[in-house]
Amino acid sequence: MRLAMGCFFSAVLGSLFTIWIISPPRGSFAVAEEGSSQQIGRSPIEQLHPISSRTFDSEGLTPEESVNVLVYEAVNRGVVNITAKSAKTERLLRVEQSEGSGSGSIIDADGHILTNYHVVAGAKEIAVSLFNGKTYDATSVGSDPLNDVAVIRIDAPDDELFPVTFGDSRDLRVGMRVFALGNPFGLERTLTTGIISSLNRSLQIRENWKIKSIIQIDAAINPGSSGGPLLDTHGRLIGINTAIATTSGQSSGVGFAIPVSMVARVVPQLLKHGRFIRPESGIDKVYQTENGLLVAEVRANGPAEKAGLHGPKLTKVRRGPFVVTRVDRTAADLIVGIDEEKVATAEDLLSYIEAKQPGDEVVLTVVRDGRRVRVSLILASADTLDKVE
Repeated sequence: MRLAMGCFFSAVLGSLFTIWIISPPRGSFAVAEEGSSQQIGRSPIEQLHPISSRTFDSEGLTPEESVNVLVYEAVNRGVVNITAKSAKTERLLRVEQSEGSGSGSIIDADGHILTNYHVVAGAKEIAVSLFNGKTYDATSVGSDPLNDVAVIRIDAPDDELFPVTFGDSRDLRVGMRVFALGNPFGLERTLTTGIISSLNRSLQIRENWKIKSIIQIDAAINPGSSGGPLLDTHGRLIGINTAIATTSGQSSGVGFAIPVSMVARVVPQLLKHGRFIRPESGIDKVYQTENGLLVAEVRANGPAEKAGLHGPKLTKVRRGPFVVTRVDRTAADLIVGIDEEKVATAEDLLSYIEAKQPGDEVVLTVVRDGRRVRVSLILASADTLDKVE
């Protein structure tokens, strides 16, 4: 089974859909005679089980249907269809244009739209279609490729913008009902429902980088759904629909969404800086062992070096006309924990640090000369370390 991004960056609107309208056969409708037990307007279920009529509201909807309708009516106008066009040069200077489609959520009255990075990556032109059919050109505001999050913006009147409401993904539980809104196969503002199938999944977005705390759902999402909102029963945004697990290229009932708790950390920086400024520990390289992470390289004048974290001992040795560097890894610190949490992989360490802010203090537990030692360091911003270099 392979993971596939929900939109696949392919033009899927060329597919032909045939819609059949099924009508009942002639003579299938009958009017009950006066005095008969059958009553006009009552469904077969109500006729068989009169008590079941109490489960319907004044519009004839069950409680579950009412929630579905209310969620859709509250949020659908805030979901947009995104078309991204990118040009690529072929041989003999022939230029071809590729087109992909995806979804997004309006997040404020200034026309900012939240979507996946892979929906708009490399796009030369971005068009956004609103609920009323109007289309606007969009500009890129900022993106975070590692977490597959991007913000774009359109210049549209206030009365055409219906921002979604951010929820909280920290208290989600397996089994909770969820709603996915998007534009699968270009079918605008399609609602699908399901449950949270699992939590804290890992999803590899880029090489050597996985997003943790991914939400797994069974609500159907398909090509074109990428970037659309995942909603709770109150119509609040709890995630961004991002990928599906598939063997056929279409939904098999296993979908993945980026949690809104992570989005809430990234988006303010995208709006302010155009990119996500990551907190940095100054640990540039580690070796993953069975016992922990062996520090292989620390950044010069970075937080780790300033805190006294030990890397390998380097000794220059002359051998004839040559000078070689001998590396003694036994002198390096072995990281086994951070803030009292166990660290087993480089991914554990990176994920924990990214959840912090530049200027935050973390405490590493390391094994040094056979003893456990606590090392406190202050996280810096990536920009600061880049300037030092």
